[in-house]
Amino acid sequence: KIEPMWHSRYSILQSWFSDESEFSMLQHVGAKGFFVSSVLLDGGNGMVLRSLLVLSVLSALVLLMPLLEFIVGRIIVSAPFWAQWPTWGRVARAGFPLKLLIGQMAWKAVASCFSKFENEVREYIVDLECEILESSVPVTVGLGSEEIMDEEDFDEYDDEYDDEY
Repeated sequence: KIEPMWHSRYSILQSWFSDESEFSMLQHVGAKGFFVSSVLLDGGNGMVLRSLLVLSVLSALVLLMPLLEFIVGRIIVSAPFWAQWPTWGRVARAGFPLKLLIGQMAWKAVASCFSKFENEVREYIVDLECEILESSVPVTVGLGSEEIMDEEDFDEYDDEYDDEY
């Protein structure tokens, strides 16, 4: 039997990341943290990030299109390319099922590369979110967290710390 994860037993996710909670960590992160956490990572279950990545890849392809057209044009009219006609000519004259299979394999390869790229970007953004949370969230959040230690309590705590080390 598989035990559920710890977050299903406690309301930590509800109390720390909910907008309604007074203990929400998102109240401390500001606009930058809100954009990174709520829009990029959580927006549409990751669709916002994926859409931005697709848009950026397509924009890069459009910008590089003249260069790509020049390179492909030069390759197509080159002698070494046509010298390989007996090799690639069979695929060019093949039936539709083979071309469909090759297209599916190419699509899977492109989708796999995009998925790896998306995971790398997502990990970078999660690290960025962690840095934002570490720098902006106070050490203690909750009731009684703003108690001020008087001079005697601080001296006792300092003496205990010095004794340990």
